[in-house]
Amino acid sequence: MFKRIPMDRQTILRFIKFFIVGGTCYLVGVATFNLFKWLMAPNYAFSGSFLVSMATHYTLNRFWALKSHRTDNLRQLIEYLLTAAASYGISFSTFKILNLVYGFNLLWSQALSQPPATLVTFLVLNFWVFKHRPSESEKA
Repeated sequence: MFKRIPMDRQTILRFIKFFIVGGTCYLVGVATFNLFKWLMAPNYAFSGSFLVSMATHYTLNRFWALKSHRTDNLRQLIEYLLTAAASYGISFSTFKILNLVYGFNLLWSQALSQPPATLVTFLVLNFWVFKHRPSESEKA
């Protein structure tokens, strides 16, 4: 039913780079959330920090970690934005559940909302949006 996820050398390297980008964007998100929470309500602070983090995420992935050879840039950007919207839905829902249902403070709720969204985002970006071209050795 499901196609096996290829775990070749290139996919592993792309995951490591994606993880580095994710860590960088996580730090950007935490820093901007801490700044924004002093200026606005928590929901707006979360959303604002998410937007700054996602802009960083797109740029680093598009041009470094998940560099693709697609030429349909507008379609790729739209696919990325749809993926970002799904990621936002997952992370914001998790943020609210952890904060309101389980009583985690805002910073822990924000921090723990990222891992589930990260996994889904990597799979979608790596195998769809920024899909890499197989190398010559992979084609053989």
